[in-house]
Amino acid sequence: QVYLVESGGGLVQPGGSLRLSCTSPGMTLNYYGVGWFRQAPGKEREGVSCLESSDGEKFYADSVKGRFTLSRDNAENAVYLQMNNLKPEDTGVYYCAAAVSALCYMTPRQYDYWGQGIQVTVSS
Repeated sequence: QVYLVESGGGLVQPGGSLRLSCTSPGMTLNYYGVGWFRQAPGKEREGVSCLESSDGEKFYADSVKGRFTLSRDNAENAVYLQMNNLKPEDTGVYYCAAAVSALCYMTPRQYDYWGQGIQVTVSS
């Protein structure tokens, strides 16, 4: 069963931008805490950003502060991760996740539902 679907990844040059989308065919995302994670080859999955339900608190990893922006569009049932000034170290598979608790976590184990992930590659 597909719970979450990511889109918007791809190949971009350093300094470029991408917008990732997280949608759900069966869940109303506004009721969930939603997080974005990424995993580079050979590394653990790390938290990038998260948002509490009903546009509560947001958190960003230090490595992306000032460059990434997380937002929610309830009409589209989507959560977006706008990524600007991308760097090669941002390369990895990006996952969105949803927490039934409606809270925001920067560690993966508290999330209940996950997407399949989407590749982001930053390279010249």
